[in-house]
Amino acid sequence: MAVVDRSPEGTRPRDKVRYCATVWQRITPVLPLAVLNMALIITSSNGTWPPDTVSTLLMLWIGVLILGGLLPSYFGITLTPSAAVVRNMRRRTIPWADIQGIQIESVMGTRMIVLYEANGRRTRLRAPSTGFLAWDGRFEEKFHVMGQWWLTHRGPDWTPAPPPPAWWNTPPTPARDPFAPPQ
Repeated sequence: MAVVDRSPEGTRPRDKVRYCATVWQRITPVLPLAVLNMALIITSSNGTWPPDTVSTLLMLWIGVLILGGLLPSYFGITLTPSAAVVRNMRRRTIPWADIQGIQIESVMGTRMIVLYEANGRRTRLRAPSTGFLAWDGRFEEKFHVMGQWWLTHRGPDWTPAPPPPAWWNTPPTPARDPFAPPQ
């Protein structure tokens, strides 16, 4: 499956693809605070309010909504022809030739995409991800597109990195690709 741009001239390959958190994934962490804030307003509305309480609560709630909606939109990944640009707390550019595998891992019911690098580093992506109350209906499609970009752009001279050496008291590691499916 090729990623194409629907342009008037026809179909041409896209230069980059960006994935970030969905709108529902951005709003979900803020909802409990909104419910708590409304409960505080309702329970304390029986008496008289101090002069600045309503405006303070309202400004706090609006600020949390803005931060909760904007910050998660930064997290994600941008696929370019030369590298995968990962935007977590800091931005990292990982060349396609350095990526050894792309897999889905499940952590406490949330499925995330993980990039395995040649130096042994594992990079877990914050977006795209899917899980309870933070569902992404296109998660499998996004994972497939990322895998296709990696296979297409990693280069003809790409070779899998050997697995790390075993400790002296463990059995030797098998001489096969560690990212290959089980046989």
